[in-house]
Amino acid sequence: MKKYIVVTGGVLSGVGKGIFSASLARLLKECSVKVNVLKIDPYLNVDAGTMNPNQHGEVFVTEDGYEADLDLGHYERFLGENMSRKNNITAGQVYSTIVQREREGGYLGSTVQIVPHVTGEIKKRIESLEGEVNVIEIGGTVGDIESEVFLESVRELALEKSVDDFLFIHVTYVPYLKASNEFKTKPTQQSVQLLRRSGINPDMIVVRSESPINGDSLKKVALFGGVPNDMVINLSDVPNVYSVVEILKNHEVHRKVARRLKITLDESGFKWDYPKVFKTYKIALVAKYLGTDDAYKSIIESVFLSGCVKPSIVDAQILEEMNWEQVCDTLFEYDALIIPGGFGKRGIEGKIRAIHFAREYKKPILGICLGMQLMVIEFARNVLGYKDANSTEFDPNTPYPVITLMEEQKRILQLGGTMRLGSQSMRILKNTKLWQIYGGVEQVSERHRHRYEVNYDEYPELFKLPNENGNKLVISAQSNFVEAIELEDHPYFIGIQYHPELKTKVGNPHPLFKALIDSIKSN
Repeated sequence: MKKYIVVTGGVLSGVGKGIFSASLARLLKECSVKVNVLKIDPYLNVDAGTMNPNQHGEVFVTEDGYEADLDLGHYERFLGENMSRKNNITAGQVYSTIVQREREGGYLGSTVQIVPHVTGEIKKRIESLEGEVNVIEIGGTVGDIESEVFLESVRELALEKSVDDFLFIHVTYVPYLKASNEFKTKPTQQSVQLLRRSGINPDMIVVRSESPINGDSLKKVALFGGVPNDMVINLSDVPNVYSVVEILKNHEVHRKVARRLKITLDESGFKWDYPKVFKTYKIALVAKYLGTDDAYKSIIESVFLSGCVKPSIVDAQILEEMNWEQVCDTLFEYDALIIPGGFGKRGIEGKIRAIHFAREYKKPILGICLGMQLMVIEFARNVLGYKDANSTEFDPNTPYPVITLMEEQKRILQLGGTMRLGSQSMRILKNTKLWQIYGGVEQVSERHRHRYEVNYDEYPELFKLPNENGNKLVISAQSNFVEAIELEDHPYFIGIQYHPELKTKVGNPHPLFKALIDSIKSN
């Protein structure tokens, strides 16, 4: 019999439902429970692919090419398992399915309504989850108009199942009021009341706070929330989010869940290894999306899980406004650079200046997706003298389109697609740094999310294969396209067309990030 844990949020968004849900799922997994996870996003977008990272954070791409909310990244990193499009539901997906089915006559003339048709579609998708215990995170906060249909759906489903099959956990926030020197529980009380109006009574309340809350305040939450004292869990801010799994274990959350759902735990093999000691190297992430730290979440976590303090954000646009001496002074203080992916012209010249600096001064640098393309542009301009070399994405009339839409990509676009998405196979070339980093593995699959490619057909003179002579970029990975480039006379100058950060897991960070950090040591 399948069991369900529904995680809702209250008071404010970004309270940490995703971290809590991922941590709880991992804790149960460590107790030999077969766990699956589902993120429900109430927005009307079909997926997160068109969302601005400045507003919503990064787009996380799964192996099957699905563009998801960044919470699926938390699930992958914590659980150590690959997610897919089945692990996400959006309101846009549900309503699109309903409307299409109605147009095709699928409802046999019935009046199509929120209840039972929309809720029925949501329940069908939830029941298709294959875990013994399925952790379902409902995005947003209780009281949002967008969330109501999803709350109604899980309420209905809980009534249709046994009382032992459903557990509702409400994650909320208790602010500290400095003026009166006290934690204020009133917002949490009101949030629970809103949840009850949806017909859902929480079985557990997880209280988020900046610092630990005193026992009296937690008892007040229990009293007004209608749950036993031991079912109120305080999770205050921690410097390392991966410690939350251990914190939940210390609170015996897994045992409380097991008693409520009547499942058996095996804690004998519990082992949760995550980085606790970190190198203090300064790594610059030369970025253009500065609205939220979540815009580059997977890259930041990949560095962190590789055993280094999190990188610092350097504004690419500010580098554009500096003279060359100022650029050098700014970047010299960093031990390594990362040039991440992105779309659009803004900040591009600043990123190219950072690449120029790293190439000339032998500073370790990793270019990811757009970052690799800019490495090619910088090399064409400053080494081969192709003035005004560019990507046709930024300058359709460039005299040297070293990055462009290739014919194969154009055919894909004509068929209705927009990008290369998801896992794609490639060959790593021997006698390259990349081949060494992958441990001598010649065939790998990596996740992609991009439109433009290296224009090798028109500009082969920029590149060479390993061991060939000439001051050129070495091609170190190939598919039908150039997948990676590097420089031989540089401690770490590597650009890849794919997104290695999307495959990092706790205890198994992508080797490209570990190698970048190791190159600092030897540089």
